[in-house]
Amino acid sequence: MTTQAATRGQESISVLSPAHETATRFAPSPTGPLHLGHAYSAVLAHDFARARGGMFMLRIEDIDPGRSRRAYVDAIIEDLSWLGLDWDGELLFQSERLPLYQQTLDRLRAQDLLYPCFCTRSEIAAEIAASAAAPHGPEGPVYPGTCRALSHSERFRLLEEKPHAWRLDMGAALERVAGPLTWCERGEEIAAEPERFGDVVLARKDAPASYHLAVTIDDAAQGITDIVRGKDLFAATHVHRLLQALLDLPVPDYHHHDLIRGADGERLAKRNGAPTIASLRAAGADPGVLVESLRNGALPAGYSVAAD
Repeated sequence: MTTQAATRGQESISVLSPAHETATRFAPSPTGPLHLGHAYSAVLAHDFARARGGMFMLRIEDIDPGRSRRAYVDAIIEDLSWLGLDWDGELLFQSERLPLYQQTLDRLRAQDLLYPCFCTRSEIAAEIAASAAAPHGPEGPVYPGTCRALSHSERFRLLEEKPHAWRLDMGAALERVAGPLTWCERGEEIAAEPERFGDVVLARKDAPASYHLAVTIDDAAQGITDIVRGKDLFAATHVHRLLQALLDLPVPDYHHHDLIRGADGERLAKRNGAPTIASLRAAGADPGVLVESLRNGALPAGYSVAAD
């Protein structure tokens, strides 16, 4: 397989698939079985590419060592095959790309855009609770920047003693970006506001890279031109757009779709025990009929498509 640089000036992130006018991806985490919401997103991404003569790729986002399981990877492949959704190119595992994530972290660290964070979740929560006006972002209270204020000597001492995450210094990062940040959402230009998230984590204490970092790198590496995913990830795009600018990566178009909800009105989620694709298969569901229903928005009884 030939590779080429994803963009000028970024030698370490290379395109893993041949250049194509349209390329989408489905990128599940193997932390549980897929449910109807996953099937809906996969079908939309698959059909978007196929309707344009493009490529549909599969990526396994397995960088959470505590929750990822090989059995769930096998189940994902079985579910997609049962649904008749074929993908192009090699199956990409994020767990096999850790050196690239580390290189990128080193690059940002060399630019003084990262700092180590030694705070525990309980310490962060306590500091936020004690604040009279703790800022809130799209994902809840914003990290107050406690460790950003540490001296270099204090950081060096703590690095030898305590587990730590690596946070993006949002203020410093925004100073490096020239001009406004925007992305195209279904043909509409959206202004990115990553500052609302504060100093986001790019490498966790228990994982070598965060979702934000890994997904941004891998979308560029796979040559993804159009990202089709649920509206629950819309807000994350603000951060991804900043990382694309900092790393000089191409900017795909985005297509965030509505989410499938159950009879209780809650969006389907693994943590809520949503009915799985495997259970539908075991119950004798016809995969062809199911996929056509998803395409037409005619869902099984008790399910509906609604905005997040």
